[in-house]
Amino acid sequence: MADEMVRRAQRFINTTYGNGATLGIPKLNENGQTGWTVMYALTRALQYEMGISTLSNNFGPGTLSALQEKYGKLDETTIPSAIFCRIIQSALYCKGYDGGDIDGTYNSRVKDAVVKLNQNMGVDGTYPGSSLWPKVVKGLFNMDAYVTVNSGSETVRSIQQWLNGRYVLRKDYYVIPCDGHHSRDVAKSMILAIQYELGMADGVANGVFGPGTQSGLKNHTLSSGASGVWVQLFTAAMVLNKRPVSFSTSFTSALTDSVRAFQGFMKLTVNGQGDFRTWSSLLVSYGDQTRQGEACDGVTKITPVRAQALKDAGYKYIGRYLYNPSTSDLPEKEIQPGELATIKEYGLRCFPIYQTWARSVDYYSVAQGAADCMNAAFKAEEHGFKPGSRIYFAVDYDAVNDEVTSHVLPYFRSIKEQMAQLGSPYKIGVYGPRNACSRISEEGYADTSFVSDMSSGFSGNLGYAMPENWAFDQIVTKVVGSGEGRIEIDNNIASGRDTGQGDFHPAPSQKLDIGFNLDYWAALLKEADDYMESIGRPGGVGYVYTRQQCLETLMNHDAAITSSARRYRMRKALIQTSAFWEFCHYSYKDITQDAGVVMYHTGVVPDWGKDLPGVVRLVDSSTGVAKISGRTCILSRNNSVRAGLLDGKILDSTSESDRWAMWQKCNQDNVFNLSTVPHLHIWAADGKAGDHDETPINRPALGYSDTETFEILRRYQGFGPQAEADAQLRMPLYAIFEKYNRVIRES
Repeated sequence: MADEMVRRAQRFINTTYGNGATLGIPKLNENGQTGWTVMYALTRALQYEMGISTLSNNFGPGTLSALQEKYGKLDETTIPSAIFCRIIQSALYCKGYDGGDIDGTYNSRVKDAVVKLNQNMGVDGTYPGSSLWPKVVKGLFNMDAYVTVNSGSETVRSIQQWLNGRYVLRKDYYVIPCDGHHSRDVAKSMILAIQYELGMADGVANGVFGPGTQSGLKNHTLSSGASGVWVQLFTAAMVLNKRPVSFSTSFTSALTDSVRAFQGFMKLTVNGQGDFRTWSSLLVSYGDQTRQGEACDGVTKITPVRAQALKDAGYKYIGRYLYNPSTSDLPEKEIQPGELATIKEYGLRCFPIYQTWARSVDYYSVAQGAADCMNAAFKAEEHGFKPGSRIYFAVDYDAVNDEVTSHVLPYFRSIKEQMAQLGSPYKIGVYGPRNACSRISEEGYADTSFVSDMSSGFSGNLGYAMPENWAFDQIVTKVVGSGEGRIEIDNNIASGRDTGQGDFHPAPSQKLDIGFNLDYWAALLKEADDYMESIGRPGGVGYVYTRQQCLETLMNHDAAITSSARRYRMRKALIQTSAFWEFCHYSYKDITQDAGVVMYHTGVVPDWGKDLPGVVRLVDSSTGVAKISGRTCILSRNNSVRAGLLDGKILDSTSESDRWAMWQKCNQDNVFNLSTVPHLHIWAADGKAGDHDETPINRPALGYSDTETFEILRRYQGFGPQAEADAQLRMPLYAIFEKYNRVIRES
């Protein structure tokens, strides 16, 4: 929104420094909107008026020193010129204060504005009156806010003001925002405050959580009954970490309870005291780096001797990478053959990580998210991770908040959407800085966070609280073991929200199928259509979809079919054949029956059934692409749940509510419907216990014989001569699908 006084400030810069390009003061767009461009121009103008020869956007030590040496403070007696005063007035307007008409006079309106500015900064006790002191001027010439913005916390603002007021006279302390939001400047100022209270001299105190600071904090354990400035600093740190406490000088019993809750959340020793480890976790993202974690991650193969070394060191959960696009740099980054079997043998568990590059904002896009999800799921299936495993997708750079909004969130939204298109075989986690993890999780795009807290300097870690759903907290790189057992890992604290996987499918004996190559679409369509025509199936009128529409539906959901086939180690032609055959035979009678099911359970005939004669109320029907009833869906999925192939609860196939719930999913969700087909095949192989018990045979496998394929195709349809005859007709159709799948996977 345009502000007329800001527009006048911009016009003042443009008219006063018309040759700004020569001077290094850019011409401004007179749009009445403040921003860094305007503040940079004002900073350069101030430097120019002070006689600084090399102008800079940065109000740095040189500008501050010149201001101190030339004027000490600025007021009506020391301000050197009307132009200089107009620069100050313009800056006040750009910060939201009354600059007194930008007329070159340090008048009462300007004085009142300065008094208010000092109050808002919290430095009015140190700088009483209406003079502008150098550090206040520095704070005036940036985009920091000194009032709450964007729903800022008044408690956080009071902490910011307190820090400014108490420490502004220290050499390396500069005025921080008082906007009610934690930030990297606030985080650094907190460490400076700790160092000042420890007695460190100017020049020694540097805002770095180094050995001297850590040593000093070990002597400042706080507990119930303590009081004074150290309690103020501790409660400030608690507030900044979003803990429900008051900013106070007293260590109360309520504070003790909150400390215990924080310690439990961070997996620290729960004692209710402000001890060193608690201080550390409040002040820096990595906390006390001497903590022993139960989890680790690395780019080195877990051999038997390394597995033993890790186990001896107390590790339970190991993060390993699903994919490595280049083996030239890190040849063992991707999980190696036999490695997961070793992890299982030694009683360890593995959580998979997916990262190729992911180290700059331009990596992240909707298209990249879809591609990464597909590749990660396929690699997870190849390596043997069972359905329900959680894959951590990486944000391995210092993603600032705007980049999270513009690029990272759309990337993760795309991952979630693509995973749903695959049939949701795996859960989604995020690896990255605190802010990225929290925001991605809050949007529902990831359910747990693997936090890169070791990168304490990341702006996405500094000033951000630990994500509520953190599973692993990466705090330091270390070496474990010796000799052949020596391995470098990142040491991670585990919260227990994710315990990885301890059992894995064996490596596939043959190549798994991959996504369909559309170059073969026309040929596949012609061959499948010609074959169905040759056998007269489906024949006559009364069918809803053309054979091309049926095949197009399968191709539109090829990702789900491919993922299911890979996951359960069967040929995707088995799923395609059953689904295509059934969909081609979807008739208006089926629609009538579907409408009857809806009417039975709701009393309302759906729009697509209202004009159909003879709609009959039914409890259940075979519905959707692969014509699956609620009952058979429940029975087949129950069989896979019991076999450990599928996450979920056992449903009651005789319960009308359970059947109705499953029927609706089969009817309305093509991905769910098609992803159920492999479970029907597995159930059929296991004997399909129920109305007609079958003899168990081998479950569908990559090397299934023609005899086994025929038997599974027959069992999908049922029993008797018609099922036998139709299975014979489906075998050539299976061969057509497998022909093209083989060419694609072998290419």
